[in-house]
Amino acid sequence: MHLLPSIADAAREIREGRLTSLELVERCLEQIRAYDDRVCAWVTVDEEATRGAARQLDRQASSGEYAGPLHGIPLGIKDIIDVVELPTRAGSPLREKHVARCDAPLVASLRRAGAIILGKTVTVEFACFDPSPTRNPWDPDLQHTPGGSSSGSAVAAVMGMCMGSIGTQTGGSLVRPASYCGVATCKPTYGRVDTDGVVPVSYHLDHPGPMARRVGDLRIMLDCLPRPGYFGLPGGTRCGPPASDPPWGDSRPPRLGLIESFVMEEAVEPIREATEAALLRLREGGAEIEPVAFSDGFEQIQPMHRRIMAAEAAAYHREQFAARRGSYGPKIAGLLDEGLGISAVDYAAALAELRTYRRRIVEVFGQLDALVMPATDTTAPATLETTGTPKFQAPWSCAGLPVVSIPCGVASDGMPAAVQLVGRHHHDAVLLRIAEWCERQLAFDAAPALPG
Repeated sequence: MHLLPSIADAAREIREGRLTSLELVERCLEQIRAYDDRVCAWVTVDEEATRGAARQLDRQASSGEYAGPLHGIPLGIKDIIDVVELPTRAGSPLREKHVARCDAPLVASLRRAGAIILGKTVTVEFACFDPSPTRNPWDPDLQHTPGGSSSGSAVAAVMGMCMGSIGTQTGGSLVRPASYCGVATCKPTYGRVDTDGVVPVSYHLDHPGPMARRVGDLRIMLDCLPRPGYFGLPGGTRCGPPASDPPWGDSRPPRLGLIESFVMEEAVEPIREATEAALLRLREGGAEIEPVAFSDGFEQIQPMHRRIMAAEAAAYHREQFAARRGSYGPKIAGLLDEGLGISAVDYAAALAELRTYRRRIVEVFGQLDALVMPATDTTAPATLETTGTPKFQAPWSCAGLPVVSIPCGVASDGMPAAVQLVGRHHHDAVLLRIAEWCERQLAFDAAPALPG
């Protein structure tokens, strides 16, 4: 399968006059036409508008004018995020007639940086649990799940249908599909990226973030995404917490903490093997890796995560769910029923537990630069009835810590595996540099190959 250049390489070639935006767009559209009838990554692709935007950006480039670091770069947007004049269906028949009146701030920010929005990528219904029609291209029979809920964003990126994509994570909806599909992703610090114009699942847990084949591309995309205000409060556009001195520099290999208890025990054998091989390569590159204890425990965090997500999803859907229950899928309907049954006292207690957890989680780091663990407990399950479990990702969504997931190899079952790196709050840029160092050591370059 032909792969696109990295965003960094393509941007440089456009500035040097060796590549045009229209050429990039046509390559992406060719991949979409060739494969999307089988993998179902896209809800809608606006070919006419896309070509028009590419021609305009090429005219600017010919005059030496460049919009920004994403000048001429084609991207996909998860279909719970508003893109002007396109529907935001959120995977639900309830929103078939919806048309966005304006871009979400994160989409507007990408456009200001020069990005071309190809269209909307498939999401599971309301970014929850009912599987989408998207298929994992690593399985020639197309019977493995791509994960969710950012299923289309991951598949579009790995298939070269776009140069990068935007997804969201409430539990594991960036990291899990990225891992299952063999691409990189970044779940930023909670509150780092503006969520206005994004159909919510949980106000305390939702994180928009980028997907791409390379970590360097994630860094470029994240730099172009807008901040909503300090700790995610509305009202600002580019403000945020004060910059901190980075605890790690490129001059030395990183010090990583491996979360072994529960995690390596719960991971299946192909994931353990792939992770151990990846850790060996990191150690050979000079990384120091030591086991760390996770006193709160992954198992104890899951009920708190579920309670907050269910209550806040139910609050958003309450009136529509009461009127149109039959239009909801069985899994999200179950979540909403659960949320409607949670008392105000139990919800308040879960929020208090969340605040305590977010304060205490930093104690795990000590003198370490980042934490490392498998991104998922299994490779992509060989079924289309599930999008997988978030139990290896939800603790970090609760923590609000930045996470970068990078493919580390093809497991013994033929499906990709990944490791995730976890950093301190608001040290997203530092974590991305550490991830780039790890990516060089892992040297993952495999890609799915569907039959022609």
